[in-house]
Parts: sequence; structure tokens; C-alpha cells
Amino acid sequence: MLARAVRGSGALLLRGSVKASGRAARRASSGLPRNTVVLFVPQQEAWVVERMGRFHRILEPGLNILIPVLDRIRYVQSLKEIVINVPEQSAVTLDNVTLQIDGVLYLRIMDPYKASYGVEDPEYAVTQLAQTTMRSELGKLSLDKVFRERESLNANIVDAINQAADCWGIRCLRYEIKDIHVPPRVKESMQMQVEAERRKRATVLESEGTRESAINVAEGKKQAQILASEAEKAEQINQAAGEASAVLAKAKAKAEAIRVLAAALTQHNGDAAASLTVAEQYVSAFSKLAKDSNTILLPSNPGDITSMVAQAMGVYGALTKAPVPGAQDSVSSRSSRDVQSTDASLDEELDRVKLS
Repeated sequence: MLARAVRGSGALLLRGSVKASGRAARRASSGLPRNTVVLFVPQQEAWVVERMGRFHRILEPGLNILIPVLDRIRYVQSLKEIVINVPEQSAVTLDNVTLQIDGVLYLRIMDPYKASYGVEDPEYAVTQLAQTTMRSELGKLSLDKVFRERESLNANIVDAINQAADCWGIRCLRYEIKDIHVPPRVKESMQMQVEAERRKRATVLESEGTRESAINVAEGKKQAQILASEAEKAEQINQAAGEASAVLAKAKAKAEAIRVLAAALTQHNGDAAASLTVAEQYVSAFSKLAKDSNTILLPSNPGDITSMVAQAMGVYGALTKAPVPGAQDSVSSRSSRDVQSTDASLDEELDRVKLS
């Protein structure tokens, strides 16, 4: 009886396992193409064929011929790029901030055999791997670095997925983070931090602008003083050069006048011309008397122009001619007489001033 019971239970288990395998086979074979002997495989698809329950070959795009009953199409893999939405999940950063984050995964089946027999559901496996990898990578970064190093975070997730999914025949092309949701309090603190940073930068920029303005004003004053001093220096140099040129011109003119006068005196009747010039100057000087002051000194004979001219000509002749004994005596005697007459006239004038 015991043997019968064992045999009965074994038969029941065998029938249950056969039924379960049949249901799994029906689920796997649902939506799969049937073996019609002549098959046409579309482009960018790979059909995995089993013969008598074992892997036989992979059908290439185009015309293919199978054996009825023995060959069966077990898996159909798409070789196109597949886009998978990674569901939103929570992750904790290095500074203990909880984030809600989701993303998009782009992958492609590189080996249809591994994708068919290496994992039950490739897309589900890669999605779970992406979620766990994303949580692991976010735990290595602080909140500020999550926003700054978003590209490096995506690259690290892609590398981790490719290392784990190589045995599944799947290659992850790229991973993109769509949204990062921060808790409200953390968001408020971040906004306050951003506002404080902006105010700080505004204050720094304002102080730098004030400093630059003061430097520019000081530099402008410095340049103005330098230019003013250079202008004054140039003005003084030009004035000195003008005065020097004027003095030189006056000296040249006086020298030329002296040369002309000397040449005129050497000509005929030069003495008469000199006497006329002296007489004119005497009359001009006599007419300007008592204009600047009321006290004046006059010779005894101010109306005697002849004696004055004779005296001036005598001095001129004494300076220009060689000394002659007789002429020198006559000039000296005449000069002594003129001096005596001038002294007598001065004494008379002083007596008149005292009497008055």
C-alpha cells in the first residue's frame, strides 16, 4: 500500500509539473510566429530556433526554411534601440537628503542568445539594475554635487549597468536623469542659499565697481596733473625761447643800427647829422622835464643847445679819435669850463630854492 501511495504521489507531481511547464510554454509561445516551413524574418530582428527543445540556431533577416514539428521559434529579439522609463524612486545622498528621482534608459540587445537564455526578462532586469545602481551612485555624492555633476552621474550609472549586463547580451547606450524632486524644506533652504549667494556677488561687484571708479578718478587726476605740469613746462620753455629770440633780435637790430650809424658817420657831413640827432634828443628830453617830479636840476644855460651839442660832440670825438695834444688840451679846457659853468648854475639854483 505504501508503494502504491508513493507511486500515486509521484504521478500527481509529474502531472502537475507537466501542466506548469505547459502553461509556461504557452505563455512563452504566445505572440511568437509559427513554423510554416518557409519563413521571412524582418530586418533588425533575431528569431531564436529550438530543435527538439534545444537551441538550434538564430534566423537572420530574410528567407529561412525550418523543419516542421522538429523546429520551433522560441524567442523573438528586437535588435533596435529600446527606450525604458525607469520608475521614480527615493535615494539618500551623502549628506542625508532624501531625493525622488527618475530617469530614462536606452539599451540595445547585442547577443540574442544571451538575452534569451541568460535572463528571464531582460528589460525588467536592466530596469532593476538601473534603479539599484542609481541609488548606489547617489549615495556617494552630496546634494550640491548631484546637480553639478549630473553628466558624470549618468556616465557612472551606464558603466555600472554595462559591467553587470554583459552576461545578458545587453548593452546600455546612455542613461538620462529626468527629474530630481527635493523635499520642500530643503528646497526653501536652497533658495535662501541662492539668494544669499546672489546678494554676496552683488555686494562684491558693487565694491569692485566703487574701487575701479576710485582708481579711475585718481588715475585721471594724476594724468591731468602730469599733463598740466608738462603744459606749464612747455609754456615756460616756449616763453624763454621767445624771450631769447626777442633779445637776440633786439641785439641784432641794435648791432645793425650801430653799424649803419657808424657807416653814416664816416660819410661826408656825418658830424652834422650826429649833431642834429643829439639836438633832437636834447629837445625831446627837455620837453619831458617836471612831468614825473616837481624837483628838477637844470644847467645854468638850459636854452643853450649849441653848447650842449658841442659838449656831446666833443665827448664823441674824444672816444672815437686818437688823442692829439692840442686837441686834447682844447677839449679838456672846454670840458673844464663847461663843468665850472654847470657847477655855478647849480649853486645859483640851490640858493634860489633856499630863498624861496
